Amino acid sequence: MTSRTILIALTSNEKLGDTGRSTGYYLSEVAHPWKVFSDAGHTVDLVSVAGGQPPRDPGGQDPNDVAQQAFLADARMTAQLGSTPAADDVDGSRYDAIFFAGGHGTMWDFADSVGLVGLGREIYERGGVVGAVCHGPAALVNLTLSDGTHLVQGRQVASFTNEEETAVGLIDVVPFRLQTTLEERGAKHIAASKFTAQVVRDGRLVTGQNPQSATGVAEQVLTALNDE
Repeated sequence: MTSRTILIALTSNEKLGDTGRSTGYYLSEVAHPWKVFSDAGHTVDLVSVAGGQPPRDPGGQDPNDVAQQAFLADARMTAQLGSTPAADDVDGSRYDAIFFAGGHGTMWDFADSVGLVGLGREIYERGGVVGAVCHGPAALVNLTLSDGTHLVQGRQVASFTNEEETAVGLIDVVPFRLQTTLEERGAKHIAASKFTAQVVRDGRLVTGQNPQSATGVAEQVLTALNDE
């Protein structure tokens, strides 16, 4: 198998709207894909919207999760977490795939990050793979290709659902409804029962519904890379 270089994108937003609660990236949605990619012999780099040390959502951590603990114990990953480059400063030509990790923080900064959206466009148009899980598909909301069409237009996708957002009590806190907005962009949203794993691959676009889907999305990203 050819060794690839994969970029995992993280939110820089730490405020959960006006709730007074903190948010950020979901550790499991970074650690589980990292394990899949690194176990397969690929190189993983991290990027965040604003650069620096990205905020971590306290709800996404599990001290009994072997993958999370391995990720946090990895010296290279720890160093990157301490000082991620900003999306605007990353050369997308170095990467074969980009993986947009979730966490509620993404709902406030992924969609409007010109740098992050640009990385997704560049990697995809060079024949690379775009993956996203849970709230990570917020990066796909405004991801248009060079011809002006949305990447998700006419494509099957999965993301955190309206039903799940309602179940966690944040449907009126997030700035937009992710499922609805993706559908408005022309995507065909494929939902499973709430909080069950759901992975949808449509060519070189791979998306997942929730944290339970993170490993499966990463595995399908590798399958898509191997198909190229």
